[in-house]
Amino acid sequence: MSAGRMKVTVGVCGGIAAYKSVELVRLLQDAGYDPHVVMTKAAEEFVRPLTFEAISGHKVITSLWGEDAGAVTEDNDSSIEHIHEAQTTKLLIVTPATADMLAKFAHGLADDFLSTMFLATTAPVIVAPAMNVNMWEHPATRANVETLRGRGVRVIEPGSGYLACGMVGGGRLAEPATIAAAVAETLTGSVAKDYVSLAEKTVAAPALKADFAGETVLVTAGGTREAIDPVRFIGNRSSGRMGYAVAEAARQRGARVILISAPTGLQEPPGVEVVRVVTAEEMRCAVMKRLREATIVVMAAAVSDYRVRSVAAQKIKREAARAVILELEATEDILREVVAQRVVGTIVVGFAAETEHATANGRAKLASKGVDAVVVNDVSVEGVGFDAEQNAGSFLTKSGAVEFPVMSKATMADRILEEVAKLRG
Repeated sequence: MSAGRMKVTVGVCGGIAAYKSVELVRLLQDAGYDPHVVMTKAAEEFVRPLTFEAISGHKVITSLWGEDAGAVTEDNDSSIEHIHEAQTTKLLIVTPATADMLAKFAHGLADDFLSTMFLATTAPVIVAPAMNVNMWEHPATRANVETLRGRGVRVIEPGSGYLACGMVGGGRLAEPATIAAAVAETLTGSVAKDYVSLAEKTVAAPALKADFAGETVLVTAGGTREAIDPVRFIGNRSSGRMGYAVAEAARQRGARVILISAPTGLQEPPGVEVVRVVTAEEMRCAVMKRLREATIVVMAAAVSDYRVRSVAAQKIKREAARAVILELEATEDILREVVAQRVVGTIVVGFAAETEHATANGRAKLASKGVDAVVVNDVSVEGVGFDAEQNAGSFLTKSGAVEFPVMSKATMADRILEEVAKLRG
């Protein structure tokens, strides 16, 4: 390890975007890190190990066997190299991360050096996927990505554009400067100094799309819960994924983000201020408390329309042949209150989860609530909406509609923010 420099391991998988990893290694060196490279067998079909060795100044690891089967530490103790590499690195960044490697990571398979090292390291892990758009949008890939996120792996979402296969869509590897900035942020908690250095040294696309710089985006997410008794509640099927994806996308585009979250099983997006709530009333209070700070409000949460009028103080016991009747009352209309109390110029986007006449009901909500836009989706369609990795719907405004076909919620979050940016413009 180079003296005084933090070791970062760059895992390179087999894909046409592997050539971008060469630039990433150079950027990491320029930022003061000590990059070491691990390549899969397939990666060698796109970039030769000698290229990385010449830039990094270190041997490239390509196999668990032969010369790469063991290593000698600084103390001259022989060790298994994947364990030594796993224990000495400060971060593992895998780029491009192929669908195959994401599946291995998610399911704990270890049949090459990189997948074995992934299981052996306790260092932070970042993956930057790149693949064909259909592979990226496939439910299996989306499930693997969410599994990794749930285990603390940071995912740098691929961008959209022309792909090597000739198709257009999501799956394009993020630019090396974007990936390098994520490395710096993960290791130091800040990208400012490192990113300035990287941006001055690369002519690639900017590391972070900063069209939301200066904005404060308030996002609500998840499904609220209304107590019946101390152990039971009325709830809904919202996973919170859509709201969390919007919060993460807004942060990546340079915004300050406040995420007001009802209960979910999701990991907090890095760099986002999270306020935890449970009930509709708690969400209303949290939103109204922070509303004056917001320049954009995205109300993606599934807020309960009703609560139990009288909550039982003790657990209600089930008794034979006896029905329990719950008297419900309406909760406050948070969206309407937000529109009424917002600062002039604040953009408000509502969400409408419908099971029939989605567009008509969405337009009715747009008119009755006074919001700037409504994202409406039909949650009765299998595989999208609640409990799903994917979503689809329409972005409705007074002047028209933009249709969102089936896509990952991360991709849809970016598409939503593109339309919000147009409203701002």
